Amino acid sequence: MPQIMLQDPSAVYSRRGILRGGMQVGAALATAKKVGRAEIPANQVPGFGKAKSVIVIFASGGQSQLDMWDPKPDAPVEIRGEFSSISTRIPGAAFCEHMPQIAKIADRLSVVRSMSHEDLDHGSAFYLAMTGRYHRRRSANPPPAADDHPCYGAVLQRVRPATQFSQTAIHLNGPALVPELEAPGQFGGFLGRGFDPLTLGDVASEPVAIPSLLPHSDLSRVRMESRRSLLQAVESQMKDLESQTVMLEKDAMYQQAFRMLQRPEARTAFDLSREPEALRRRYGLNRSGQACLLARRLAEAGVPLSTVIWSYSNRGQDKAPNNKDSYGWDTHNDIFTGLKDHLLPRFDQGFSALIEDLDQRGMLDSTLVIAMGEFGRAPLVALEPRFAGAAPGRKHWASVYSIAFAGAGVQPGSVVGASDESGAYPDSQSWGPWDVIATIFSALGIDPAGHFKDHVGRPLMISEGKVIQPLYGSL
Repeated sequence: MPQIMLQDPSAVYSRRGILRGGMQVGAALATAKKVGRAEIPANQVPGFGKAKSVIVIFASGGQSQLDMWDPKPDAPVEIRGEFSSISTRIPGAAFCEHMPQIAKIADRLSVVRSMSHEDLDHGSAFYLAMTGRYHRRRSANPPPAADDHPCYGAVLQRVRPATQFSQTAIHLNGPALVPELEAPGQFGGFLGRGFDPLTLGDVASEPVAIPSLLPHSDLSRVRMESRRSLLQAVESQMKDLESQTVMLEKDAMYQQAFRMLQRPEARTAFDLSREPEALRRRYGLNRSGQACLLARRLAEAGVPLSTVIWSYSNRGQDKAPNNKDSYGWDTHNDIFTGLKDHLLPRFDQGFSALIEDLDQRGMLDSTLVIAMGEFGRAPLVALEPRFAGAAPGRKHWASVYSIAFAGAGVQPGSVVGASDESGAYPDSQSWGPWDVIATIFSALGIDPAGHFKDHVGRPLMISEGKVIQPLYGSL
């Protein structure tokens, strides 16, 4: 095993020629802002409207681009880290050696290696990834607030509520914690709690992810309708209901619950016991793997948008170092043991199973899948004394990182963008979380440059980003 040098992250840049490299990067970024931004309208992008459903796999904590999607085998050991790289089914593209199953299905992926933004802490960067907008407290860990921007699922519920299923957006294995408090940006924000995505926790703990959806033997359809009528009669007497925000939000939640109880297909969609045991094992008998399987079932049932929180706590290993379900991607120290023993085997298994399963069922052409996090990890391995762990890791890094797409018209077996030789900065046009959200809405057939109205009727853009057009090949 190579010896990892322990040093301050700034040292690598002074030794590698930070002045020369900085000027090159600055020029590249300046060029990137000018080149390729004459975007064609979203409804003319080949991927527009290709997706019936979108599944987002959100790796909370920050996946290391260098140790996963964008290895640098020729870089010094303190940059490239301990892992070797392996070839994939994308010609000329290598992944980490601990992603062998994903490497085999890489011909169905498009990896974006030039993601970039300017937020360096989990809470606000998570907010940025989920809303496409910077938090007013950048690089911080603010709590959720009523005046937050709504997450992409809440906006979708606002502009095009689901008709085939009772829920428009569902969060699985949530809510996302940073590391113990709820992260901002995963709720309805100023649209109100009635626009919160349905959030489920450990979907693997029961045969049915929402046991309360199972019909009670003594609750007939007539009795359920009677209860609904009674609720409506009581609320109709509340003259001030329109001014009662809390009651309006509660009413929206009641309506969602009744719709789910009324539709047998909704109950069936959440029943993982209907899946063959072999397939459940292929996904992995753990919280994240089973959440991926449930996301596929929900896409089949007509849910437009599901988000799987891969590791519900971004750093649960501090309190439960041996609990793989709570082990997060925030690998400041012990990054190589954490990735090798806890994170990558499950991610390699679950994510590859999802892509294979969708493809075999003929669903990949109509399902956009995205694997992403809030940022990447620093291009230097170093021990951080403020964090638990005796072996070195990598700090937060937002200047460049990688995410992956598949399905719904995405050019398979391709790489979009590039990072520099150290995996530190973009070496091509860069893209941000706002562009990912624009791509999601475009894939669903919604112009991201369109508008929705907030709670007081003010028009707001659905997304301030642009569709990542290179995902769909040459235009």
